[in-house]
Amino acid sequence: MSVDAKIATSEVEPAPKLVTLTIDGTEVSVPEGTLIIRAAEMVGTNIPRFCDHPLLDPIGACRQCMVEIPDAGNGRGFPKPQASCTMPVAQGMKVNTQVSSPVAEKAQRGMLEFLLINHPLDCPICDKGGECPLQNQSLSHGAGESRFGMAKRTFPKPINISAQILLDRERCVLCARCTRFSDEISGDPFIALVERGALQQVGFYEDDPYDSYFSGNVVQICPVGALTSAAYRFQSRPFDLVSTTTTCEHCAAGCELRTDHRHHQVKRRLAGEDPEVNEEWSCDKGRFGFMYGRGEDRITRPLVRRDGVLQPASWPEAIDAAVDGLRAAGSAVGVQTGGRLTVENAYAYSRFARAVLGTNNIDFRSRPHSAEEAEFIAARVAGRSLAESVTNLDLEKADHVVLVAFEPEDESPLVFLRLRKANRKNGLKVTTLAPFSSRGSDKLNAELLQVAPGGEAAALDSLELDSGAVILVGERAGVLPGLLTAVAAKADASGARLAWIPRRAGDMGAIEAGCLPNLLPAGRPLDDAAARVDVSSAWGGTPISAEPGLSAVEQFAAAASGDLKALILAGVDPADLADPAAALAGLEGADFVVSIEQRQSAVTERANVVFPAALVEEQAGHFINWEHRERPVALVNRANRTPMTDLRIIAALGDALGSELGFRTPADAFADLTELGTWEGARPSGPKVADGGVPEGHVVSSWRELLDASSGNDYELALRATARPAVVRVSPATAAQLGLGDVASVSVGDAKVELAVMVTNSMADNVVWVPANPGVGSGDRLPAVVGSPVTVQAVNAEEGVQA
Repeated sequence: MSVDAKIATSEVEPAPKLVTLTIDGTEVSVPEGTLIIRAAEMVGTNIPRFCDHPLLDPIGACRQCMVEIPDAGNGRGFPKPQASCTMPVAQGMKVNTQVSSPVAEKAQRGMLEFLLINHPLDCPICDKGGECPLQNQSLSHGAGESRFGMAKRTFPKPINISAQILLDRERCVLCARCTRFSDEISGDPFIALVERGALQQVGFYEDDPYDSYFSGNVVQICPVGALTSAAYRFQSRPFDLVSTTTTCEHCAAGCELRTDHRHHQVKRRLAGEDPEVNEEWSCDKGRFGFMYGRGEDRITRPLVRRDGVLQPASWPEAIDAAVDGLRAAGSAVGVQTGGRLTVENAYAYSRFARAVLGTNNIDFRSRPHSAEEAEFIAARVAGRSLAESVTNLDLEKADHVVLVAFEPEDESPLVFLRLRKANRKNGLKVTTLAPFSSRGSDKLNAELLQVAPGGEAAALDSLELDSGAVILVGERAGVLPGLLTAVAAKADASGARLAWIPRRAGDMGAIEAGCLPNLLPAGRPLDDAAARVDVSSAWGGTPISAEPGLSAVEQFAAAASGDLKALILAGVDPADLADPAAALAGLEGADFVVSIEQRQSAVTERANVVFPAALVEEQAGHFINWEHRERPVALVNRANRTPMTDLRIIAALGDALGSELGFRTPADAFADLTELGTWEGARPSGPKVADGGVPEGHVVSSWRELLDASSGNDYELALRATARPAVVRVSPATAAQLGLGDVASVSVGDAKVELAVMVTNSMADNVVWVPANPGVGSGDRLPAVVGSPVTVQAVNAEEGVQA
């Protein structure tokens, strides 16, 4: 519940009960239940530790944090040193840390000497060297030399726990941070401490590698160099890196990251610390997926088509060519912004389309979408503030969370971690409306309401919800007729809070920037005359057309038919749309195509002018996450040959067309959008669409898995190797009905793939699940629009023929 909501309902959390104790002679009052190690931090004392982590359950494994707790005259003392990371404070307790107690100091020095008996002295080649707690504590609390003169324990090294994570067992101090994270936080208990005594080590199943979307976190929280990543191993020394705090560009969670670069090249990413967003965690895609701009397909200079061939050109030549083509098209232009843009870049396209080109043909949805979704976004999503929105903290406090067309582990991994935390600690009830119980749903202990695509509305209506419930709906709901209407109606009738969670980082910012055919910036409806006047006044009096714009799909169709003369596209992959062939036909049918892109693509191949755009690490700005929280994007890489941002390119085109954009820097663009403010007038009532129902025959269900064939995963081989093999899932009854064996041919429209068959007991009958953008062993992609008719046939795997 937001702060405003709590004040409105007089629900103020009671103040915690305080306990007073003395630490190193300093009296301090802390909340009841506080661990001694945390209380010591409050008085400025850092007790050495390895196993302790504030987001993991206490375990007392390393025994490095020993303190003296003498009897303070109340009978609550202990004769021997105690682990401060597992013991809560008590009223009147007296604690002496290494600062004031020779007993505590001796205990800590003894444990450190014990840990170093078998630890290798390979700091100069260890990835952790220079930022290692063991190294730091050895210098601050350890002895000057070792009394151990025998041979140290050794193991073969390194061991691949997964394609991404490597283990050097002799460095391990058995703190169990990695195993506790896997068990408590991500729910992937595929590594464990095995053996006993001096032989104890981190073990794994040889035939069952560590399969987790969050595996990189165990590397970051490992207090020594026992766990390293294949991507960063031996890449750099920590003290040679320049660190920048920024925001992840991959999904709508808006995770804080620490990006480290050297010699103008990003070497690694670490999860930042933001308790309200990602705490101290990140998914593997956000952590390792930064190599996508390093391939030979990176566009580094403008290209202009001459005599049917794209050729390098100067910036002035390319801008002149683009201006000539756009002037010839007039207002018969479509603009598509994709999902990679910061809010500043998206706002540049929005103002350029409406104030310079004079068209409302603008859409950020380079994916399957519908008019119902656009109306839902205008009524329920756009123009909201953080105070009006559901947040991560609200998810932790909710009584019941309902997932509708939303698979958080794949589509918003940090939302999944919040839900899992709330389920494990607070008993949060999670209900998922899906055709089968996914791996993520199982880890959330989610109740499955088994539905075929199209049956979600009826299943949602059957649920008893109240104001303690939250409904999370994903972008896939936009292609199921009537579902978004039903979700909004259920939230209104029950009092449950509602949040729409898109998949891409730039989507929410694009909405606020007005990159929808029915929506002006900051939530203003296009069909409201006052809203158009409001925007026109802010943009220097340029009139805003009242004519409804075309969606991305409609733009491609209009270009193919000749109704649209030109297209401007940024970060759009036709293969992501429901009908890739129709998108390509639109590109080929348009008289003129401008592509503003980072890498070569099917769009640049068909473009008349191509402008190279900067990567997210090469620019500053903001994303807006699913909570409507502003997330800063910092300039990481100040290379001399950094391409121009989308905003600067659009501003240059505006100048050449004789109409200034009004801003040239991200700061000015953000200030311009902020000055507009949110719309205070009436909001649209939302979509009114009849329930589509469950289609007859076999239908496809699908979503994009986190690690797949998307370009954001490119060129990081270890990350791509951890993608889950693509399979087709069917129920036992459907498999028997279709006579399926090990391999099946799956067809949606004219597209066809062959996939291994996985019979899933929880799967609804007559539903065929395939990944929307498979990453391993899949061949071509399927459009895989949820609810589409699908044909499945058995394939003889040995002979490669259909049965």
